[in-house]
Amino acid sequence: MAFNHRTIPLAAPKRAALYLRVSTGRQAAGDVSLPSQRDLTTRYSAAQGWEVVAEFVEPGASATDDRRPVFQRMLEEAASSDRRFDVICVHSFSRFYRNGAEMELCIRKLRRHGVEVVSMTQPTGDDPSQNMMRQIIGIFDEYTSSENGKNVTRAMRESAKQGFWNGARPPLGYRIFEAERRGAKIKKRLEIDPVEAETVRLIFQLYATGSGASGPLGVKDTCKWLNSHGYRTRLGAAFGVGPVHGILKNACYATGTWPYGVRSSRTGLPHDPADVVDIPVPIIIPLDLFEQVQARLAANNPRKTPPRVVNGPTLLTGLAVCATCGAGMTRTGTTRREKSYTYYSCGGCHQKGASVCKGRHVPMPKLDALVLANVKDRLLAPERLATILGAIMERRSQQGQAVADRRKALDAEIVQKKEQLARLYRAIEEGVVDLDADLKERIQTLKTQRDIAQASLDRIATQARSQAEITPERLEAFSALMREKLDSGDIQARKAYLRSVISAIEVDDDVVRIIGEKASLANVIAGRQGGFNNVRGFVREWRALRDSNS
Repeated sequence: MAFNHRTIPLAAPKRAALYLRVSTGRQAAGDVSLPSQRDLTTRYSAAQGWEVVAEFVEPGASATDDRRPVFQRMLEEAASSDRRFDVICVHSFSRFYRNGAEMELCIRKLRRHGVEVVSMTQPTGDDPSQNMMRQIIGIFDEYTSSENGKNVTRAMRESAKQGFWNGARPPLGYRIFEAERRGAKIKKRLEIDPVEAETVRLIFQLYATGSGASGPLGVKDTCKWLNSHGYRTRLGAAFGVGPVHGILKNACYATGTWPYGVRSSRTGLPHDPADVVDIPVPIIIPLDLFEQVQARLAANNPRKTPPRVVNGPTLLTGLAVCATCGAGMTRTGTTRREKSYTYYSCGGCHQKGASVCKGRHVPMPKLDALVLANVKDRLLAPERLATILGAIMERRSQQGQAVADRRKALDAEIVQKKEQLARLYRAIEEGVVDLDADLKERIQTLKTQRDIAQASLDRIATQARSQAEITPERLEAFSALMREKLDSGDIQARKAYLRSVISAIEVDDDVVRIIGEKASLANVIAGRQGGFNNVRGFVREWRALRDSNS
């Protein structure tokens, strides 16, 4: 009797991909957890008879969501028709996901593509009890991750309250140094980096006053100046508009405090202001320079002032308005016989038609020359400035006398309190009176009154130093400076100086009215830059007639 022997082919071994992950870059740099995961999962795969064909390594990535580039690449390959693996092997489900619901959805999606997720340390499979255990493990992993995050956040906030830096990259101008050690932990603070601090001071100087060869530069021109003169960022890259603007807006350079915990690093949403901690840092620039820069940034804000007003080549842009409809005078031009002619034209008529305004067109060189000549001759003459500001100067003189009287009264009060305290001290030393509770209270009251009077006197002195008087000499110097800048300055400098003393120029058929405010003019002469009253053309809620906004 004969038998037919058939050879039954052995099933091909499963192909496995290893997914290895650590949560922080420090763990990845330490090279501890990743080699351990690789060794254990490789040996587990060999024991199961699987062939390891791929390895996906995710160093320094959180598993609370799927925003992980290597993880996404692994999922895409698992869903493709020519995938290389049938099993994804992980050390534990916490390496794969730390969100219970999303992990379960991801595992079920992979199963539909024929790929299993296997944990070498935890139960896996299709059995209902194993599915339940996996889901419970996922929930506990998510809870553990959340609790760990809360504990880390609390510890970092407490470290910030103690004045320590929590390890983020410091702003330009500072560097991290080791302040103390607490066991294995290194506590860090910030100190000034001399080289970078000079760059920060230069950036503020360029934006506030310029390089000496020109007037104040804008943010973009500041970038161009830095890059053309060989200045580079901490990483050796060229400066960009965004980083330079961020430096100019960073208050820590002048206030000496860095706010920690303003926004969530994960969601970007602001935290409760009560949870923000101010970390002390060294001061790099004076506060008055920072405030000057902030005022200029606010005036040049594109949402408040159109960029063409600040950076455009037209001298009277943003100042010249049509006397009939109030619209701005915009630049127009034409060419005849190969020669170009430029005009200031009513924007209302030019954009909306003659039914809005009859319109007017004034040659640009003619209006520029007319305004500059009248500003220099009829406004900037010292005697004319004295006449315009006479009432303000008289009022400030009266206010100055009142302040002087107040200082005199405070001086007398301080002397009186000191004498009273001295008499009490002598009486106690000579044994005339005993130092009982009532006398202690009396001494404390006199000290408090003396300190309050001294603080008031110091405040008045500080205010007096910050408010320069408008004197004939100051008027003469201001007039000479303005005339020089209007004659020889570049277009941006001339625009800036004009806008500092003029709020509008009304252009009518037969007359041009130059309008300004006495208070703004007085502030500029006294050294306190006034704000610009620009039309907030890029904000829809703004009311041109000021019927609802202040």
